[in-house]
Amino acid sequence: MSKELKVFTREEVAQHNKPDDLWIIVDAKVYDVTKFKNLHPGGISVFYAEDIAGQDATEAFYGLHRHEVLLKPQYQRLQIGVLKDEKSVIYSAIPGQLSSVPYAEPLGLTPGYHSPYYTDSHRNFQRAARKFVDEVVTPDALAREEDGKRPSISVIQQMAEVGILAMTMGPGKHLKGRTLLGGVIKPEEFDRFHELILAQELSRPNCRGYRDGQNSGATIGLPPIIHFGRPELRDRIVEEVLSGKKFLSLAISEAFAGSDVSGLRTTAKKTEDGKYWIINGTKKWITNGTFSDYFTVGCKTDKGLTVILVERGEGVETKSIKTSYSTAAGTAYITFDDVKVPVENTLGPEGGGVFVILSNFNHERWIMCCAGARNMRVIVEECLKWVNQRKAFGKPLHSQAVIRAKLADMIAKTESVQHWLENITYQMQYMDYKQQAQLLAGPIGLLKMFITRSAQDVARDAVQIFGGRGITKTGMGKHIEHYHRTVPFDAILGGAEDVLGDLGVRQAIKAMPKNAKL
Repeated sequence: MSKELKVFTREEVAQHNKPDDLWIIVDAKVYDVTKFKNLHPGGISVFYAEDIAGQDATEAFYGLHRHEVLLKPQYQRLQIGVLKDEKSVIYSAIPGQLSSVPYAEPLGLTPGYHSPYYTDSHRNFQRAARKFVDEVVTPDALAREEDGKRPSISVIQQMAEVGILAMTMGPGKHLKGRTLLGGVIKPEEFDRFHELILAQELSRPNCRGYRDGQNSGATIGLPPIIHFGRPELRDRIVEEVLSGKKFLSLAISEAFAGSDVSGLRTTAKKTEDGKYWIINGTKKWITNGTFSDYFTVGCKTDKGLTVILVERGEGVETKSIKTSYSTAAGTAYITFDDVKVPVENTLGPEGGGVFVILSNFNHERWIMCCAGARNMRVIVEECLKWVNQRKAFGKPLHSQAVIRAKLADMIAKTESVQHWLENITYQMQYMDYKQQAQLLAGPIGLLKMFITRSAQDVARDAVQIFGGRGITKTGMGKHIEHYHRTVPFDAILGGAEDVLGDLGVRQAIKAMPKNAKL
């Protein structure tokens, strides 16, 4: 049962300004900090200032702390009342609610703005997805990002129950018969823009390692099975993974070859009876690898590069790789030692692995673009809030022209990548898998390159805006620090940005008309 809060006037609060009787006001709420003052991380002296003891400490509090601090049970217990005839003025997000901060939402999804892409169906879907993420995903994300454990199985299963695991694979037959987010949308209505919204909402908690650990391996490893697996294999694996019972990784990169797919050294040789593959080799930097049950593996065979589904078993060994983001991602080094796999597990034609992998890369890189664009926006929102509440030299931080110039550049980059992403998404909406492979590899590669370069600019400027707090893992700048530390991942994963930029240009040169002259 919640305690009954009393009503006080400011004059009454002002009388409690002594060490053994100390109250303060924060956002129209009255707190008794008499006993807490000795436990305050910043020291006792903070409370003894003339403008703090018995006074309204709202401005001082929000100059040092995030609003979420007041929501913690140990601090809520300190509240003894509220101010008479005054209401809280600090914005506190309600699960599912859009932010009212300018540029905190894509313009096409911001109330009052229009879009050629988004309909009421997309807007309703966004609210439902955000509510689920706020209530179910974010608390687990914050906890697992801190302790480094894999995302909680209970959360993965809840994602499966509402169809989120299935929706991350995009539109298709795998959605048939599923109830999506409580019925907010029918499976046949789900399109690429719903998928774009979902990918961006799942990224909003800004917990990079956790997000990669949250079935990202299946998001990039399952499409080859959906599109190229034999029906009996496809149906079994897809159901196990999308129900959250089994986990899967895409195992392409090696210590010897990353973006250079043709340089892979893992081999697969057939047994004399032709019924099995014998696989030997290693894979490195495999997302979700430490806890995956299946691996979509790129191998060299007598007929060329081939993709094969491998089940964890004898001869398969995984080891955790320590990176600069959370081990919640399950990043692994994998060893295949004489692993015996049925030939029926081949995905696509033998020797046709290049097409299978490159087709899959489009979706993988597009997903990373969705997350990258959204994370930039998260940082823009953090910075806009900070410069509005932080004072320097007696004035709000946004009064400085140099700060406004940084914000202008951050906002411009964020909006430009979102609109480019939406145009690419529109192309995907009207292209089949083969057309996407032929026409979108270059544009998606260039987009990902531009997003990762822009994101690193945003991260650098955000640290400058937050100062020392921008390099501190807790407190006001914790999201900035995390972003600055983990943003280089997107510049590497799914293809290094220089390689992708070169891919885009090479494809453009290849498509040049022979009679095009100045």
